[in-house]
Amino acid sequence: MRQLFKDYEIRQYVVQVIFSVTFAFSCTMFELIIFEILGVLNSSSRYFHWKMNLCVILLILVFMVPFYIGYFIVSNIRLLHKQRLLFSCLLWLTFMYFFWKLGDPFPILSPKHGILSIEQLISRVGVIGVTLMALLSGFGAVNCPYTYMSYFLRNVTDTDILALERRLLQTMDMIISKKKRMAMARRTMFQKGEVHNKPSGFWGMIKSVTTSASGSENLTLIQQEVDALEELSRQLFLETADLYATKERIEYSKTFKGKYFNFLGYFFSIYCVWKIFMATINIVFDRVGKTDPVTRGIEITVNYLGIQFDVKFWSQHISFILVGIIIVTSIRGLLITLTKFFYAISSSKSSNVIVLLLAQIMGMYFVSSVLLIRMSMPLEYRTIITEVLGELQFNFYHRWFDVIFLVSALSSILFLYLAHKQAPEKQMAP
Repeated sequence: MRQLFKDYEIRQYVVQVIFSVTFAFSCTMFELIIFEILGVLNSSSRYFHWKMNLCVILLILVFMVPFYIGYFIVSNIRLLHKQRLLFSCLLWLTFMYFFWKLGDPFPILSPKHGILSIEQLISRVGVIGVTLMALLSGFGAVNCPYTYMSYFLRNVTDTDILALERRLLQTMDMIISKKKRMAMARRTMFQKGEVHNKPSGFWGMIKSVTTSASGSENLTLIQQEVDALEELSRQLFLETADLYATKERIEYSKTFKGKYFNFLGYFFSIYCVWKIFMATINIVFDRVGKTDPVTRGIEITVNYLGIQFDVKFWSQHISFILVGIIIVTSIRGLLITLTKFFYAISSSKSSNVIVLLLAQIMGMYFVSSVLLIRMSMPLEYRTIITEVLGELQFNFYHRWFDVIFLVSALSSILFLYLAHKQAPEKQMAP
């Protein structure tokens, strides 16, 4: 909390508590997944903690956080300050209406469940969270190789940077020269105004008016030229900074660490293509895997090589490692993204609302992660998770994830392609 909000004062203690509790219970769900694989605690004890954990986090995400978001929004409006509690309740009821209507278009659960059952709440939270996860995953799968691979780096030399800096300095000199002309023109007009303070006769008045009108027109034209040059100087400065950053990335890519990340970029590019291909296959043929990927991969390898291998034993350990990597990277990636988002848009007045929004996004993200990670676990380890989550349409969430992931990945490819094409390979010499 202190690291995330060090530049903004979060005075409301309740905001800090809500964010901390949401993060703690979100991490506890991942801890319980590890416990399922390792067999830590009794099964009845794990079931109890799963049930309690989900009830608490759903209470926070559906009731507490939306209410306090509305409360702090209303508190920032002076006209509504005296009746902020009433308007906060109205905003929360509006949220509940749209939150409930969200479940109508989706086949997310059986109609026999009660209104306030866990299944009703978690099914709707899952739709929002899975959508968020798929959007981030689609963009990350494309942006990661684009960022890491040296193949996409522009060829930048010292000559390009010097040429652009020369253009920038010439533009700054032109701005200074025109501002000097404007200052001298204003001074001349002021002096003439002092000397010819009282024009004599009719022709003197006409001459004074035409001279001042001509001088003001020249000043207006020069000011327009200065504005255009200042805009050009800003663009040149940004391009220069971009060239320096690209040159640093080129130097970094030649180091051992840079070569390692370049290899990761090629690996993730293959993964991205494979993931897009599999998502397309899943959507077209409307299929969802019934066996976790680890067990399925080991079975295919063992059958192909024709060796004796304890699939069940090794699938447990490899699943544990895989799920651990997924958990750590999910938490780290989400926190980095939320931190950048907070620094970009937060202010002293909106910080409480932004923190609560981040808590809402984080909680929904982690709850949805449990829905999707469940498929990566061997069948015997998902029993309690399936019982706690209830009769949800798990296949729907995986298909929905594939659809949003595919849209996000293809949109990211198009966006990065256009951005890469628009970036100049060489800067024109002055």
